[in-house]
Amino acid sequence: MSTPFVEDQNYKGADFHENPLPKGEYDNCTFTNCNFKNSDLTNISFTATTFRDCDFSMASIINSSFSEVEFYNCKLLGLLFNECNSFLMSFYFNNCILNFSSFHKLKLIKIKFEDCNLEQVDFSECNLSMGDFGGSNLTNTIFENTNLQEADFSTASNFNIDPERNNLKKAKFSTEGALLLLNKYKITIE
Repeated sequence: MSTPFVEDQNYKGADFHENPLPKGEYDNCTFTNCNFKNSDLTNISFTATTFRDCDFSMASIINSSFSEVEFYNCKLLGLLFNECNSFLMSFYFNNCILNFSSFHKLKLIKIKFEDCNLEQVDFSECNLSMGDFGGSNLTNTIFENTNLQEADFSTASNFNIDPERNNLKKAKFSTEGALLLLNKYKITIE
């Protein structure tokens, strides 16, 4: 039984929790205002696909593929991206909520999180070199043995990054943000 190949389709207002998205490959598709909450998206492939105003909270994405995928204004609570197929994985996130999600051990060079809420996200052991966290909230986000070379945190907020446990070579920070790198030392700066 072959899986369907779907190309250049637009989906609007679909509820994939009630009516599951068929397993297959979705190329150059657009999903707008769709509900994927608690959906089973295992073994589905998305390439050059755009999601706008969609809810993916707690969806199962085991062995799913995301290549050149863009998310705008989406809710992606508790997603385990580290369980996806990492081959050719690439994302762009704009104004999304990704709280409690995990990217553990993934290689996501040049990833962009613009104006996103990334509270308690696990980026441990990731390669996020040249990543952009512009305008994003990183409260309680985990950076542990993470490659952040040349990453841009200049307009990010609320991060707690230990420079001794992460690679920050050539990373960009604002003056205020650079002071956050000293949090672990519990010093007072006036």
